[in-house]
Amino acid sequence: MQSPNVAHLTSVHPRYDDRIFLKHCRSLAANGYRVSLVVADGNGDESRDGVLITDVGTLPGRVNRVFRTTARVLRRAIKLNADIYHLHDPELIPIGLRLKSMGKRVIYDSHEDVPKQLLSKPYLGPTRLRALAGAFSMYERQVCRRFDGIVAATPYIRDKFLPINPCTVDINNFPILDELGGPVRWEDKRAEVCYLGGINSSRGIRETLMALELMRSGARLNLAGRFGDRALESEVRATTGWSSVNDLGYLDRAGVRAVLERSVAGLVTLHPIINFLDALPVKMFEYMAAGIPPIASNFPLWREIVEQSDSGICVDPLDPKAIADAVDYLVTHPHEARRMGENGRRNVVRKYNWAIEQDKLLQFYERLLA
Repeated sequence: MQSPNVAHLTSVHPRYDDRIFLKHCRSLAANGYRVSLVVADGNGDESRDGVLITDVGTLPGRVNRVFRTTARVLRRAIKLNADIYHLHDPELIPIGLRLKSMGKRVIYDSHEDVPKQLLSKPYLGPTRLRALAGAFSMYERQVCRRFDGIVAATPYIRDKFLPINPCTVDINNFPILDELGGPVRWEDKRAEVCYLGGINSSRGIRETLMALELMRSGARLNLAGRFGDRALESEVRATTGWSSVNDLGYLDRAGVRAVLERSVAGLVTLHPIINFLDALPVKMFEYMAAGIPPIASNFPLWREIVEQSDSGICVDPLDPKAIADAVDYLVTHPHEARRMGENGRRNVVRKYNWAIEQDKLLQFYERLLA
């Protein structure tokens, strides 16, 4: 008897996406599934870690991505003739309907609450945004009832989908234990904090640069990631605070691990916009897994995770002075920073790690195949 054939589909995400490839696809492949990943990045086909990556090519512009690229993804998906199709983008929902009409099992993976995300877009105006978010919410409810299962990236999104489709599970994007390092010698730490991930205004880069100007400890910022906006990049590079930045650009996982090993704390001071408030940022848990305390936005959900375990400091993300004070405290109180980091590491080992989520993913697939 052949192993089940599974195809993960994305028209947006990179081929080595942390959630899709590193965790979902590799975990399924390691547990006996035949796994394909359809991407649209123009980097060609390859086989890696037991996953067949198949590329439909890249096209310029959002309109091409929504229409022509998704059509390419559908054609490639049909050729794969998989037992289960796992969709990772909202624009692939129509593909899911087409595959369902062919008698295929289809999973929709909701990485974000899309209607809420739409409400946070500033460029359409509040009236159009509400209409668009309402229309998508209605469409999502109608279509997702017809899919075989829903995977949600957070418990909040899970609870939204459960009344729509009872075959819904949350698979959280928690870190793989020890992938990015465990606790290291605290004596080897430098007077540095880090920020890892996409760099834009809603993730707090302006406030972070202002905080650097206010710090009294002389701490430097290890900034690892890509800017999403050239004008914003030029703006922040011209600030006084930029002189305290170690500009590292995009790093692979080994590079990220090296940054975490030398940093005293990690910043995750995202703005209080609607689609961040109930999110579970993977970087916060990666900081904890590496044994360093996060300095996180004081959203109720994040504060519950960080402060109840005494594993970091929560601040108003719009207050550069509060961010600066938190950094100064941890840099000048290394024993306290180490204690918080150890608390966070224990919490990840106990609760917030991929091994637990992998078991949930495998059980979910077994349920669909039964």
